[in-house]
Amino acid sequence: MAAALKVGSVLSVVIVFAALVYKRNLDGQLKDQLSVISDSLLRAEKKHSVSPKTRVAIGLGGCEDVFVDGIELLETFGLEPPDKPIHHDTIESRRHLTEMFAYFFRHGAAAERYMADKNFFMKFVDVAKELSDSRRALGGNAPVMANRLAIEGCDVLLGASMSDKLMSELKEEVQVTGSILPVDDVHLIMEYKSGERWGKYTAPRANRFIVHSDVSNPMLESLEDFKSKLPDFQPHLLVIGGLQMMDNFPSVKRKERITELGDMLKNVPRETRIHFEMASFAEEDMMDHLYDHVLPYSDSLGMNEQELANLHTRLNYGNVTLVADAYPRVATVLDQMRMVYNLLHKTLPVGGQRRVTRIHTHTLAFQAILTTKGSAWKNTMAAAAKASLTAYRHVCALPDIDTTKARLIMDDSFSVSRQEGSRRIPLQPDRPVSCWSEQNFEICIAPVLVCTEVIQTAGGGDNVSSAGLVLQI
Repeated sequence: MAAALKVGSVLSVVIVFAALVYKRNLDGQLKDQLSVISDSLLRAEKKHSVSPKTRVAIGLGGCEDVFVDGIELLETFGLEPPDKPIHHDTIESRRHLTEMFAYFFRHGAAAERYMADKNFFMKFVDVAKELSDSRRALGGNAPVMANRLAIEGCDVLLGASMSDKLMSELKEEVQVTGSILPVDDVHLIMEYKSGERWGKYTAPRANRFIVHSDVSNPMLESLEDFKSKLPDFQPHLLVIGGLQMMDNFPSVKRKERITELGDMLKNVPRETRIHFEMASFAEEDMMDHLYDHVLPYSDSLGMNEQELANLHTRLNYGNVTLVADAYPRVATVLDQMRMVYNLLHKTLPVGGQRRVTRIHTHTLAFQAILTTKGSAWKNTMAAAAKASLTAYRHVCALPDIDTTKARLIMDDSFSVSRQEGSRRIPLQPDRPVSCWSEQNFEICIAPVLVCTEVIQTAGGGDNVSSAGLVLQI
């Protein structure tokens, strides 16, 4: 019996030792794989550069972003987790706020919502600014994208109304057109980490919930000044973003303003391509406005996985999808991209309308770019690689890739569609960007080296979309 116990103990030690050796070897292999993928993405990115004197016009709007730990702010403000997560069109009360936060927090989904009670909003912001870890930064889709475009070497015209203080945070290559505001609109960025808990709710991934009570942005106040400067600036690319500020905004002039935006887009010369940066929209009427006045005049669309699912559902079934899978499969995203592309190509363009020839979907795990064959968009493989690397650089707030602070979420192979019998493409570390042709378009998929030490999530999509665009203009 004693001998048997001794043999069993020795065997247990051997098994544990073997498991440790196996884990160490596996960890080493994963680190080596990340290094090879990182080096390969960097090589792909460097194959092409931004064309000299590339001009990009971008609007509309800007704000001051205030970043805080979302859970800490809620607890400091005395707000407890609700019994039930509920979505509301606008935030009208303390209860609405907790129910909305919980609704998106439990899905790890990004969202941006309007707070109707301005007094409540300002009190909430005042408390946020007093937290020890709160920080502020230049915000808004257009200014954030403008700075990224300038960093990448573009000359930029920005249509935004903001204070002198915020304007001072723009790169010198950014020319601003719009009125000077005495007080900026404020967006409160409530961030949270993967696995973080709030009562009975757990976040499946790091993300943020944004609340605002904007006055200037929903009315597109810089539109007329921006429009007047476009003929002289002669942009190669026009980018429109920030329209989510109009979502559920209570104004009879909203439809009039977005119609005027559509009229401007209609008259943009054909040689200037137009990119529309999507966002989190919850209102069906607003989605209809986009379908009537923005999508028909867009050559390119940029969006995350949630925004893609929302657009896909709206075009297919006429309703809005508020949340989507935080970790979608490549096949699911590609099927949705194909469907959106084909639906937007069904109607023949008339009266200045265009057909979408580029769709860029950025997810936590991968970048997917679809471009029409023979279109003006170029360097799709390099663009996908650059977008992937920019995702890491922004979230980790590092200029260089440190693979000890990265992990791979994307599977080691993926199906190109959910249809039965679809081919699978393996992830090759030394050639991580996979590209292929279908029908009349090309698709490229690049894995993302996901940052494991998150510094910032807000603005990630804007930086990634901008980085993907610059190599394709």
